[in-house]
This record gives sequence, C-alpha cells and structure tokens, in this order.
Amino acid sequence: MSNLQLSPINTANKSQVRENITQLYAPGTVDLSRGSAAYSSGSHLNWTADTELLGLVFELTPRAADYLYAQYSIGLHAWFLDQVRQADPKLSAYLHDGQSEKPFTISGLEGELVSSGKDFQLQVGQTYRWYVTALSKPVVQFFREWVRQLPEEIDLRNAPLSIRACEIALDPVKYSTLWDSAPPNPPTMRLSFVTPTSFRRKKHHFPLPVPTNVFHSYLRRWNDFSGMNVDQEKFLQWVEESVLIHRHQLESMKVAAGKKGMVTGFTGAVEFGLSRQAGEVPEYEQLFYALGRLAPYCGTGHKTTFGLGQTRLGWSCESAPSVPSMQSLLAERMAELTELFMSQRKRKGGDRAREISETWATILARRELGESLQAIAADLNMPYQTVKTYAKLARRALRSH
Repeated sequence: MSNLQLSPINTANKSQVRENITQLYAPGTVDLSRGSAAYSSGSHLNWTADTELLGLVFELTPRAADYLYAQYSIGLHAWFLDQVRQADPKLSAYLHDGQSEKPFTISGLEGELVSSGKDFQLQVGQTYRWYVTALSKPVVQFFREWVRQLPEEIDLRNAPLSIRACEIALDPVKYSTLWDSAPPNPPTMRLSFVTPTSFRRKKHHFPLPVPTNVFHSYLRRWNDFSGMNVDQEKFLQWVEESVLIHRHQLESMKVAAGKKGMVTGFTGAVEFGLSRQAGEVPEYEQLFYALGRLAPYCGTGHKTTFGLGQTRLGWSCESAPSVPSMQSLLAERMAELTELFMSQRKRKGGDRAREISETWATILARRELGESLQAIAADLNMPYQTVKTYAKLARRALRSH
C-alpha cells in the first residue's frame, strides 16, 4: 500500500482504543429553544484540535405551514456556504471552486414533508433533522467557531426554519482512528443508503452498489483528506477480487438533484463480506473496514453536498425517509425534456449538447411548476437574462416538437 505507513491494529489494545475515543469525544448539545445560540446549562459541543471528521445534526422547526420548492436542497447548500463565507472567505472559495473532493456533506430535511401542488408543505409542530458533516480539519475548525454563534434560523426561500438545537451526530475522530478501530476478526459490513445514491460511470448515472464503485467513492475522499495515500488501482483490483455482496434490499428512483439535471439512484441496504483470499493483503482488509467507518461521514457516490448518498452503518431499510413525490415528478419531467432536446441536437451530440439540454430542461421544468425565473437564476447561479433566454429557447423547441 503506497505511502500508507500505519501498521495493523494491535488486537490486545482494541478495547483501550475504543475507551480512549469515548473519553476524548463527549457528544454535547447546543440548546437554542429560547432563540439564542448560547449553550444550555451543563451541555456542550467539544472536540480536540486535531479532529479531522465530524458530523452535526440540527433540529429545526418551521414558524408556519410554509411551502418548500422541490429543489430546496440547493437552498440549504447555498445557506451553508454563505455561513462559511461570512466566517472564512478563503475556505468558502475553496469549497466553491476546489478541484478535489468536497470536504463536507449536507442532507435534505428528515421529517414529514407533504406534497402540495408544485411544492411540499412544512408541518407546524414537526421537528426536522438536518445533517452536516466535515471531512477535513479546516472544515472541522470552522464548525468549532460556527456552533458558538449560530444564527437563530436557516433562511430558506419563503420558508425560514428556526434552529432549536445542534448536536454531535457522528463522533469527532481522526482518520487514523478509523484505521486503528478496524475489527481484528473481520465480520460482514452492513451499510444503509437512506437517500438516493448513484455513481458516474461512462458519463451516465449508475444506480447499483457494485463494490468497486462503492469503495472507489470512499477511497477518493480518503486519499484527498487523510494524509495516508493509497494506490487506487491496486486497492480497487483487490476489491474486485475480494469483496462480496452477501445480501441486499434495494429500490431505485429518479430525483432532481443539484443545480441542474436529474439522477437515477438507489436506496436500501447492502451487506458486504470478504472472500477467503482477502486476508492475503491484510492492510487492504483493514482499509476496507476503515472505509466502511468513513461512509457515514463522507456519504456515497456523487452530489453528496446536495443531499444524495446519505449513508448509515447497519441494516436499516425500514427507516429510510421517503422522497417527496413532487421531487420525483420534477425529475421525470426533466429527464423527458432532456431527451427531447437531445434528440433535436443529435447532429451536434457530445457533452456540450447534453449540458445545454439539461440546462434547458431544468429551467423549463421548474418554470412549469410555477417557479419564477429570478429564483431559478439564483439557484443556478446564472444571469437572469441568460435564464430568460434559455426559457424562451426551450419553449420554442418544445413547441416545434
């Protein structure tokens, strides 16, 4: 394993490692029930300065029975990045424009969302949970300051959500901790994918948890942020030969995700195991389990900064939150329009034709749902006049069809 200098875990010290983790990282809570970001008496959010991985969960409540637009995860994404910008413009620029893997993930809202016409409605009295994770030390350091001065609400378009509490959802750890806590007697690994999960393969979506795709997804984040680089080609060859699927329970769905386009993804649970020959490369076997522990922090597949690929340890098909029907309907319409526009541009073909077709489809589908061009332009980070022109061209193309 190139550049990876850690030795396999000393099994005699395994219990001590876990005990030390428990003592070092005591999850706490910020109580904001009185509309203040002050800590509640006797509770705290605290972690050591060398922490590299962390997950937070926010408890949110709507102030009224407001309506969320179908792609509200774009708004959560933008709000979070604006929080970073206000505190650390340099880090914000990196999160926006950095060419490496993104060192954070966000979820959608976990809680009851009721489809209502072109939107879905927040329920008064309902508590929604929102997860945010950090995959690198700079983002964890931002979290440290952020939780000490949280705003009173998340300002989503026409649907502000009061922040009632913030808790540690995933233990603050270092990458070396994930390595050291790999089990001495390898069991199977069970992972649950609670939001639609997909991979990019040959410029298309690939909605199946093939082991090579799954662990390639985790390895990319590991190599970018852990400081313990692994030879990707050799490890993935080992995965291809050694990682087995013992059982799975999956379903697929199409959803609108990110700033434009749609994704066909899967949800459900998978149980992975290892072949008898896997132990012939013990450091890869150990890395296999370390990456499994990384999964809840980094998510699986792509568009994890827009709520896709949320992953949990264990087998939990029943608890997976349902995707609101409006989101699925929007995705279906976007897919239909994309193929229509692509067929009209078939002579041109290529990535540029698909990109333009997806952009037109995104704008027109959202406009058909009643969203304003100004709101769409803001979400897509495009000039209003450009979005207006694309909407006209898309309508003209639809009429000609």
